[in-house]
This record gives sequence, C-alpha cells and structure tokens, in this order.
Amino acid sequence: MKQPGVDPKRIALMGISLGGVLAPRAAAFEKRLAALIANDGVYDFSTVFCSAVPPEKWEPFVRALTAESAPQIDELLERLAKTSPTMRWSQSHGMWATGTASPRALLAKALDYNLRNGVAEKIGCPTLVCEAENDLFFKGQAQALYDHLTCRKTLVRFTTAEGAGAHCQVGASRLAFARMFDWLDETLA
Repeated sequence: MKQPGVDPKRIALMGISLGGVLAPRAAAFEKRLAALIANDGVYDFSTVFCSAVPPEKWEPFVRALTAESAPQIDELLERLAKTSPTMRWSQSHGMWATGTASPRALLAKALDYNLRNGVAEKIGCPTLVCEAENDLFFKGQAQALYDHLTCRKTLVRFTTAEGAGAHCQVGASRLAFARMFDWLDETLA
C-alpha cells in the first residue's frame, strides 16, 4: 500500500529512551529502512538495572530473576524503590512499558532487550547514535552500541554545557532535533 507524499526509499526510524534499543533491534531485521536514529543509543537495556551485580554472581542472579520465588531479590527491589525516586519511577514505568507484573519480572524481561550476539552488526542502514553526557539511565550504552555497528554510523554527543546533557536531551529538544534533521538531510540526500 502506498501513502501519498511518502517516499518508501527515504523512511527513517527513530527510537527514544527504551526505543534506543528497540528501534535498532527492529532495524537489524527490517532491511527497507533508509536510516536509523537511536536517541539515546542503548546496547543492553539490562545494564540499567543489573550493573551493580558482580560478574561472579551474575549466573545465580539471573536464575533468581526467573525463579518462581526469590524473596531476597523482591525485598531488595522493594527497598531500592523506597529509597530512590528514580528507581521507583524506573520500576513502575518499566513494568508498564513491558507489561510485567513485578519489579523482578521487569528485570528478567530486561535481559532480552539487547543487541548482543551479532544483532547490532546486522543493522545495514546509516545510523545516528545520540549520547547525552549525563544520561541518568544509560551511561556508556550509546558508545557500546556505536562500537558494535558495522554500518555507516555517526555518534553525536550532547553536552551539559549546551543544555543537552540529560537523558534524551530533555530540556534541549530544539538543539537535538536540529542536529538529527541535519543528519537526516545529509544521509537521505
């Protein structure tokens, strides 16, 4: 089906926040895209929640996440939500976005939201990866995504000095969108 005014050879996909992993994942398997923007880029969503787990405890932690019962982890997540408004929001919003029923189920689901095992390398269209200097959630993830891409790629860093250092450039969307549209103009020319 054709949409009037739409050039099917110039369709770009943009993912924002969690979309910074979902859009690249889609682009890895959808070869009709002309361009991709990951704002902010995310290589492995689970690192947001699991970065504090020491490597030697990773396997037991993952088994506990998917177990029928794991009261210690449930209590830990509840305690974190009580002491951190950011964690409380991350858990409640993440549960809503993923359709999970508990913080532990969210963490288990988060393990699947990644571009590991060659998925990032399957992206074929030109890709713009955005990175906010002080991203509260995904520090280092944009660079990890960028490093795994084998397609034509661009990394744009947004700084706090220009008012764009927050997650997905909140507070500086005019600047961010101007750079994104400039990149699209050059890429789709």
